Amino acid sequence: MTVIKTSKKTRTVGEKIDDASITAQVKMALVLHRSTSAINTTVTTKHGAVTVHGKARNSAEKDLVTKLIKDINGVKSVRNRMTIG
Repeated sequence: MTVIKTSKKTRTVGEKIDDASITAQVKMALVLHRSTSAINTTVTTKHGAVTVHGKARNSAEKDLVTKLIKDINGVKSVRNRMTIG
């Protein structure tokens, strides 16, 4: 008998719900803040690590997006992959 070990950690339903909640809160923060645009912005969350892709108008907006995300409860890290343009 062959045993195959995988390094993937299975997420619990609770972890998936937590990640979905964080993603929803990030999207809402971007929609509600006057200085950010939620249009053409993609947000993903896994194990509390948030990754955001999209276009920022300038570096100040990109920095603001990072700050808004870090202020959300449950966020462990932020990867801001937005481009400026």
